[in-house]
Amino acid sequence: MGKLGYIFRCIAHMDYGALFQTVGDCHDKSGKNRVWLFADVVKCGFKFGAGYKDYSLLEFYNMNDAQRATFVTRGVNNTIVRRLNNPEYYHLVDNKNEFYEFFNEYLHRGWLHFSTCSKEEFLAFMEGREQIIAKPSDLCCGQGVEKLKVADFDSLDALYDYLKGSGADLIEDVVVQHPAMAKIYPGSVNTIRVYTVRPEDGEPHVIYACIRMGNSDRPVDNINAGGMYAVVDLETGKIAGPACDKEFHVYERHPRSGTELPGYQIPMWDKVMNLCHAAAAKIPGMGYVGWDVAITEDGPLFIEANNLPGHDAFPQMPSQAPDHIGFKPQFEKYLGKL
Repeated sequence: MGKLGYIFRCIAHMDYGALFQTVGDCHDKSGKNRVWLFADVVKCGFKFGAGYKDYSLLEFYNMNDAQRATFVTRGVNNTIVRRLNNPEYYHLVDNKNEFYEFFNEYLHRGWLHFSTCSKEEFLAFMEGREQIIAKPSDLCCGQGVEKLKVADFDSLDALYDYLKGSGADLIEDVVVQHPAMAKIYPGSVNTIRVYTVRPEDGEPHVIYACIRMGNSDRPVDNINAGGMYAVVDLETGKIAGPACDKEFHVYERHPRSGTELPGYQIPMWDKVMNLCHAAAAKIPGMGYVGWDVAITEDGPLFIEANNLPGHDAFPQMPSQAPDHIGFKPQFEKYLGKL
């Protein structure tokens, strides 16, 4: 009932207006009959676990069923999560405070659980600090994250009141990224999203990595917040091709910095891989995790982790999979038939 239950939940909560808009958009791009497209979207939902957003983003209307079966859709991704991740341990990554405590040795920055601290503890933490990052406890995709400068407030008391009013849960040091990472785009901390799987044999494997880059006025690099991503070669740590975003734009160079992306060397790559291997082996009950890694001059560190790693960062966009072969076979090397 797992797969069917997931499909029926999607049907019950579907935004039908957006569904019909997607059918219209696919018709405009492909010229195919709207009725046929609607029926095909429904079929792909049942057969491949593909939502209408998957259908559009991956251009399923241009593929046959054998090709579609190779893609990690939303439903396939959720199947992997259900198979490898125990919900009893989700709190270790969902709750930022618990994540920070559990993985404190990998954070390499000062932080404070603001929502539970006293004002005196806050003032002591702020001594010598000119700016901080404030985060809510349980939002994702960069939502609610703010970079705050002490100089923008009349006093630390005013900053404290602002943080209380905004619902901040954690405050922490601003991560200063490695110059080679800042060269890509200095407006955000550009992170490496590393996907690890730990199948039933207990041995963790890095299965995929991509670099996420900001491309907006917000200090975040999330794909769902206007950012872009590019595949990173696991062996060399070099960017393996152009970047793309969720609007189907493809970038050989970063549009704001002008930095050429294909072939760009990510610094300290071996240390990034070692960090994620160690964390994947340490965390209990979680066999499929997406680790967000920043790289500073002192080495890599964790920003956060995800127990439902987004499948939209896999190299499956039309420009990345011109042969219409998706990423699912890479998972099946370790997990068997999905």
